[in-house]
Amino acid sequence: MRICIVGASGFLGGELLRRAATGHVVAATYLNRPGTTAGADWLPLDVRDRTAVADLVRAFAPDVVVNAAYDQADWTTTALGAAHVAVATRENGGRLVHVSSDAVFSGRAITYTEDDVPDPITPYGAAKAAAEVAVQVIDPSALIARTSLIVGDGGSSHEAMVHSLAAGRTPGALFTDEVRCPVHVSDLASALLELAASGRSGVHHVAGADAVSRYDLGLLIAERDGLDPARLPSGRSADLPSPRPLDVRLDCSPTRRHLRTRLRGAREFLRNGA
Repeated sequence: MRICIVGASGFLGGELLRRAATGHVVAATYLNRPGTTAGADWLPLDVRDRTAVADLVRAFAPDVVVNAAYDQADWTTTALGAAHVAVATRENGGRLVHVSSDAVFSGRAITYTEDDVPDPITPYGAAKAAAEVAVQVIDPSALIARTSLIVGDGGSSHEAMVHSLAAGRTPGALFTDEVRCPVHVSDLASALLELAASGRSGVHHVAGADAVSRYDLGLLIAERDGLDPARLPSGRSADLPSPRPLDVRLDCSPTRRHLRTRLRGAREFLRNGA
């Protein structure tokens, strides 16, 4: 199978590439610098450039495109870029797996099913919701995978923040009132590639089994990595001047029934090892 991973130099994209490079022909795109993983053709791509996206997809002719590209601070990359990838994939007859986020929800309902309508309250959440709409309109056969906080074995931004806070290198706090369903990057990548090989379409929730606060997740990371948990500062998201989603839990039960990949909870993969 020919697979194009858009955003392969990112944390999730790199794991997708490592798993796809065995047994598949893979193109890996990057914006600023290529990754170091072997087994793929590293290709520069700015998803904001519709012509560049169309040319790359036409030249590589992938069977599957997995779009893991985003920029939390840039609407064009996150929303319009997703539309460009969807158009190019559709025009070339490939299958699209678009990675979305629980940021599309406000947290008012706490638990969200795959049929729930997005109600974002942040600019990034709005961009992700717009991307979902664009993908669904452009390519109804596409699969949209909403996920949550992505954690690994030391390579994620949340893990880096925990270490930085524990060392006193950066100000800030871990929120006790922001609850998510963290997923291990290897579980997520495996599930996405499994879904890509299936005939499924529409929205799927792909997150971890445990609902934990950002602070409790930090404590689990500290325990695993031998850090002093007493050095982790806590705070409340509700005290910030700009609203953020508080308790957002993705109901993944429908998707889990169709997966061989087991989506573990943070308490399991952080305490028992990956």
